[in-house]
Amino acid sequence: MPTSSLIQPFSLAERLLGHPRHPLLLLAAVLAALMLAACGKGGNGAAGAGSAPPPAEVGVVTVGLGDVGLVTELPGRLEASRVAQVRARAAGILQKRLFREGSDVKVGQPLFTIDSAPYAAQVASAKAGQSRAEANLTQATALAGRYKNLVEANAVSKQEYANAVAAQKQAEADVALGKANVQSASINLGYASVAAPISGRIGRALVTEGALVGQGDATQLAVIQQINPMYVNFTQSASEVMKLRNGLESGQFKRAAGNQAASVRVVLEDGSEYAKTGRLLFSDLTVDATTGQITLRAEVPNPTGDLLPGLYVRVRLEQAQAINALTLPQQAVTRSAQGDTVMVVGDDNKVTPRTIRIGSAKGNAWVVLDGLKTGEKVMVDGFQKLRPGATVKPVPWQPAAARPAGAASAAAASAPAAAASAAAK
Repeated sequence: MPTSSLIQPFSLAERLLGHPRHPLLLLAAVLAALMLAACGKGGNGAAGAGSAPPPAEVGVVTVGLGDVGLVTELPGRLEASRVAQVRARAAGILQKRLFREGSDVKVGQPLFTIDSAPYAAQVASAKAGQSRAEANLTQATALAGRYKNLVEANAVSKQEYANAVAAQKQAEADVALGKANVQSASINLGYASVAAPISGRIGRALVTEGALVGQGDATQLAVIQQINPMYVNFTQSASEVMKLRNGLESGQFKRAAGNQAASVRVVLEDGSEYAKTGRLLFSDLTVDATTGQITLRAEVPNPTGDLLPGLYVRVRLEQAQAINALTLPQQAVTRSAQGDTVMVVGDDNKVTPRTIRIGSAKGNAWVVLDGLKTGEKVMVDGFQKLRPGATVKPVPWQPAAARPAGAASAAAASAPAAAASAAAK
């Protein structure tokens, strides 16, 4: 017993009795003080033993079944929808570059000029040959016309008339050949001006002015890539594809977009999601023998040119929807070799474990395919407060992002406090 609790009744008795040295009175005062202290301690101990701790609050979510999209995240790589190599189809000295490297060009836009003087001379020569052939045709036609009248009058032999007609036809063929030569020379002259074969973004020039190009082979001058739209190529495990097809055939899954192409979202390297939604174009029919993967391709709009060819991305693909399924936060599910379990809060506020069947992941949640019913309450947080056979107080669970700042800090501070209280008991 503390010394102060004895001194105070002793001093009070002395003041009241006015005789601090009377032994009997002092002894009676001390005994009375001790009895009062004992009664006070006994009352407090009884009160503490009779009151039970309140039920621990745990966060729960109420099960609501419905159609849940099965989203698969796969690695992929971006590719330009069209790629054209600009090559020199005419041999000669490169005279001028007519574009800015890295800019957008239109189909038919001039890009390079090659020395065209030899090709212009070929055009002039071909036109001269065509004119000579046309002159010969005029002469042969006139001669054949005269011989026709003379052969009817038996003035010339039929052989001479046949020769005149043959000369006329030969002259006509020479004219046709001359026209073809002119056209061919004009085409070669046109090749001296190298134009863009497609619209897109052109890269750097691979040759400089003064270089001899097209001598023996078609020299590559530049590359044009069409980056709107973009293609994203990715692969998926053949086992996952077969599992998905079996689920569609059995009726457990249904197609995400009906008869339309499945939607695709692109996740960039920094973790941000690209704003535009793409669509699945096709999936290959052949499985890669070395990797066991199936190649898929999607088309993604790229009007602002943010996506670049060759960039590694992740693709979120919703190929199907699970029927009568739900999503649970990943922290609510305990995964082990024996199976996946959750803690279900019953109507009597008792917590019991339940085995469930997990599908794929969807963000920070698991898609639950079987094991839960509509209206059941699944525990999400508060596991550290659980005690065997104890009841709990279920409250609606809120994600950390949706909680007020004070609530989040209070929840973080309550955990060590609860642990310290349990250790003290």
